[in-house]
Amino acid sequence: MKQLKQLAALVLSLTLGLSAQIVSASDDTFVATAGQAVVKVTQGQLMGFRDRGIYTFRGVPYAKAARFMPPEAPDSWNGVRLAMNYGEICPVPDQITVSLDEQFNAHRYFPQNENCQFLNVWSPGLSTAAKRPVLVFIHGGGFTNGSSIEGEGYDGRNLAELADMVVVTLNHRLNVLGALDLTAFGPKYAQASNAGMRDVAAALKWVNINIAQFGGDPQNVTIMGQSGGGGKVRVLMGIPEAKDLFGKSIVMSGVGSNAAYPKNVATAVAKYTVQNLGLNAKTIDRITTVPYQTLLAAGIKAMQQVEKDGLATAISWRPTVDGTFVPADPVTDGWAKYSADKPLLIGNVLEEMNTIIRNNNSTFYADNWATWNEQRTMSKLSERFGGKAAAVAAEWKKAYPRDPLSRAFVFSEANRAGTVAAAEFKTRNGRAPVYVYLYKWDPPVLDGVAGAWHVSDVHMAMFNTDLQPQSFGGGEAARSMSYDVARAFASFARTGKPGHSGLPDWPAFTADNHATMLFDDYNTVGINHDKALLDLMTKPN
Repeated sequence: MKQLKQLAALVLSLTLGLSAQIVSASDDTFVATAGQAVVKVTQGQLMGFRDRGIYTFRGVPYAKAARFMPPEAPDSWNGVRLAMNYGEICPVPDQITVSLDEQFNAHRYFPQNENCQFLNVWSPGLSTAAKRPVLVFIHGGGFTNGSSIEGEGYDGRNLAELADMVVVTLNHRLNVLGALDLTAFGPKYAQASNAGMRDVAAALKWVNINIAQFGGDPQNVTIMGQSGGGGKVRVLMGIPEAKDLFGKSIVMSGVGSNAAYPKNVATAVAKYTVQNLGLNAKTIDRITTVPYQTLLAAGIKAMQQVEKDGLATAISWRPTVDGTFVPADPVTDGWAKYSADKPLLIGNVLEEMNTIIRNNNSTFYADNWATWNEQRTMSKLSERFGGKAAAVAAEWKKAYPRDPLSRAFVFSEANRAGTVAAAEFKTRNGRAPVYVYLYKWDPPVLDGVAGAWHVSDVHMAMFNTDLQPQSFGGGEAARSMSYDVARAFASFARTGKPGHSGLPDWPAFTADNHATMLFDDYNTVGINHDKALLDLMTKPN
């Protein structure tokens, strides 16, 4: 089977190489000139460029908004607006250290501005008759950090070419700017909640109105998000504002916490924030001119104060059940109301948070789990699982017989169990199929220490492994793995079913079968393959 995978990689290399030669023979590598890559959207004309045959538009304004106010339609313009470079990103907390996961998932940063409502579009052609499927990718970083360009793997060009589809990415308000709920401070602030999610909904509305000009089909839109972006997808699936703006959802590693806070928690955070700024109900309007860093610090302190009061634990920026934009819990109440008939593709990666489990940079590589012998492995499993270590080892060998036992130490059972629970909930409260995956390919970088790390499936799904050779090795094995994953995601976006000729039959998930596509050198389907393991790992010691 391994040899077949290598042969497939060689065939893929030859095919893509031939395709590249054909494209270069009929199209310049980069074209940016008057009359080329010009579209007319609601606000005016945009001129992008053609990159190896793919039309590209960056930094397209989809909305505008004053601080804490809901987004409005962006300003119109005369003439042709250039869409050559990315738009500003939302301000984020200062990044003063390089995190350990930067070893594998290098980040990019860009000028920050509160006016950050920009999106990017990639398309193989601009004919309005093409009606290509549209994939809208929403970035991670929780509801605090990130942007549409933070990861090189977020670039939509390669997937647009591979799958003949339109790809969209976007920026939106984050942290205190995107999640502070000021609705308790009078009629002027009646819509001063969920600003970040309101931005995302506004972007989807813009796509619905304008994407046909880019060759896309507004009736075939799929939303996809990873980590915090997966959380945003979960919210969008459960609110009335977004009900008619997409037809399918993809959640990647995005089920780790509640989708939204109760109203009382958000109100308490807001009241403490205002108090920390020295403001009150009479002087609240001054909050619109407080410097960002001062505002952010007041909000962070407020969350700590609310935790101390005992209203909630481990508070971070996230949406609010405000009773209007988010009328009720978007998952437990909203999925059944607004997404019952929408197919869902949901999954996570095997290691997920292994850089958090072992976050000491001096020992991360030196104590590589892939090199442990049996004695060392059992010692580490006892460290994690106590008296259950032997039972965990036995169940691991049944669930993942092709993987070394030492990999059980870095397996993210909570994320896998959360994915399964979300899939079960969706099948109970919906009529559309649910498909589940577990991405577990361990790349040949740093002797396998990274495993299937958090975010690695994004690069695979977007067909972008070559953009980060430090993460995947830059070879044919990575391209072949990405070819399998990207085509599955693209097939789901096109038809609502992720299967394709390069994969075994992929049945829909049910509470009885727990069907899961295991993406690896050996793509296989697990039927209840790790249910006993998850039950054991997640059961209290």
